[in-house]
Amino acid sequence: MKPVCLVIGAGAGIGGNVGKRFAKEGYHAVLCRRTDQDGLDKLVADIESEGGAASGFLLNAVVADSIEERVAAVEADIGPIEVVVFNLGAQIGDRALKDTTYKAFEMGWRMATFGLFRVASVVCPLMEERGGGTILVTSATAAMRGNKGQHSHAAAMGGRRMLCQSLNAEFGPKGIHVAHILIDGSVDAPDTLGKMLGPERFQALRESRGMENDGLMLPAKIADTYFHIAQQHRSTWTHEIDMRSFSDMPWWNH
Repeated sequence: MKPVCLVIGAGAGIGGNVGKRFAKEGYHAVLCRRTDQDGLDKLVADIESEGGAASGFLLNAVVADSIEERVAAVEADIGPIEVVVFNLGAQIGDRALKDTTYKAFEMGWRMATFGLFRVASVVCPLMEERGGGTILVTSATAAMRGNKGQHSHAAAMGGRRMLCQSLNAEFGPKGIHVAHILIDGSVDAPDTLGKMLGPERFQALRESRGMENDGLMLPAKIADTYFHIAQQHRSTWTHEIDMRSFSDMPWWNH
């Protein structure tokens, strides 16, 4: 039986590429995303065409019991979850305080913080019983610094970071590795940055900063770091890391 890597938020960018990377190394990649069955099927087919094992499921992570039921089904039908990649975004866009409704603010928290709490609530007891496991949490610059128009996102991602620290404090000594991975830059991903900018602006950005310029973060290269962190010896665990392109100014200098 292959070890399982469960990816929540498996789009065409970071999540999908992390799933591919783990599948390449012998894991069964369980890929979950909210929409786009065709894209999900293609991702699974790509992994299988390269000799890997993968399963895909549509999952609306803010729906009650959706995460809990999916974890239970994976454990029962596929195998024990060794690695969880929590890659669920929580960006609702730039909104002034007066334009940020209670519902919109709460939605950011439900995706970024409460979703991670729900995942941890079901997988940590399983991992503890088995003596170990890894939870890799994708985060954003907003976890470190609030900006104008980012009331929901900054509050939610800041909460995500603190939750990672709290989980580490409780479960690190029990053999569960929790890593908060700060993506401090623009990712060359068509279904996140590409959707925000639109196809023409996204392509122009890729031509000016990305491609051979290496100014956009490449999802496949990000995935290499995720896999490395998951394989670390417990005497040298990484608990927090920030990543950006060589040409980008870090969050603390902005």
